[in-house]
Amino acid sequence: MIKKLRVKLIAVSMLAMFIVLGTIVIAANIFNYRKIITDSDSILTILMDNDGKFPESMKKHPKPEDFQDDFKRPDHFSPETPFESRFFSVTLDKNGTALDAESLQVAATNQDGAKAMAQDVYSRGSSTGFYDTYRFLKGDTQDGYRIIFLDCRRSLDNFRHFLLTSTLISLIGLGAVFVLVLIFSRRIVKPVSESYEKQKEFITNAGHEIKTPLSIINADAEVIAMENGESEWTEDIKNQTMRLSELTNDLIFLAKMEESVKKSDIIDFPLSELVNEASNPFFAPAKTGRKSFSTDISPDLSMKGDEKSIFKLVTLLLDNALKYSPEDGFIHLALSKQKNRIILNVTNTTDYTLEQKTLDHFFDRFYRADKSHNSAKGGYGIGLSIAKAIVEQHKGKIRALAKDTNCIVVEVSFPVL
Repeated sequence: MIKKLRVKLIAVSMLAMFIVLGTIVIAANIFNYRKIITDSDSILTILMDNDGKFPESMKKHPKPEDFQDDFKRPDHFSPETPFESRFFSVTLDKNGTALDAESLQVAATNQDGAKAMAQDVYSRGSSTGFYDTYRFLKGDTQDGYRIIFLDCRRSLDNFRHFLLTSTLISLIGLGAVFVLVLIFSRRIVKPVSESYEKQKEFITNAGHEIKTPLSIINADAEVIAMENGESEWTEDIKNQTMRLSELTNDLIFLAKMEESVKKSDIIDFPLSELVNEASNPFFAPAKTGRKSFSTDISPDLSMKGDEKSIFKLVTLLLDNALKYSPEDGFIHLALSKQKNRIILNVTNTTDYTLEQKTLDHFFDRFYRADKSHNSAKGGYGIGLSIAKAIVEQHKGKIRALAKDTNCIVVEVSFPVL
């Protein structure tokens, strides 16, 4: 249990860190990419408004207050922007035929290449976007169209470098956090582990100590019955001491089940025969209680585990089903192999309506779904907790499902080792 708690702590911490770092990296790179697009489109708009060229006033006057009224440089552009920008424009007629390439301030293409790019963009039907590492903008002219291409290679290279660097740093940070959480998680769960171990030790020691006075009380009740005859009082004393003994044994068993299984107890055993043997004693009480009990056990199935624990698991599930099924109800036990798992199902009808929130707590300690019949049923709500501990000890899974509103299925699945 403590090991699972530590694993969950590490998993939750790493998931939270992954989400935070992932959000930061994604957001930073999205903003970076959006800025490249925004700046590029601003330059292209200026060029489109000035027939594919930067205004002369933008080149001559470095200060915004010196610009002519017909043009004002955007605040985020520097006076060097016209000289740093690599661009060219292509004019096309109304049919999309490239006529001329102008302001060819790039070395990566020539007149023919520029025209081919423009006609390709025209055929796509897009007014703006990326063509390889060029950002383009298409606008109307008196005789046709103009498409301006702005070289964004440097900006895109910087973006990719920032993306790679930020991702790599985040992964390194995530790894460092994992190491730190792995180290400190042991210290965090240590008080819980010590408290839990003391709790188990107390249950085991107290259980053994309680057994002695219970045995004495039961023996004294039998002596009184022998000397004075049986009475409802002596019978009640013996019944209650037996119930307390069963509860004590269950608590001790549950405390031991949460420890690791001894290697000497792990053996290969015939599961089909064990389930058949464990279910046979339940036919008689089912018939006495006017309940239908049937089995469907696939032959020749075997598994590797603690044979005694699996036997107790089957008896616990059948005892629970028998105890909580009404008269004229039915109990069905099924054992089968599906792909690489062994499936054990115990189905029974109930005399109360089932809800999913009830089923979610079925395996909690001392949980009683039918609280109105606690004393009549005679259980303590610990049997299914023991069943869960046995299943988890064998690396299996257990769950409760509602077949309909008055029928429950407890499904156990074990991996085939």
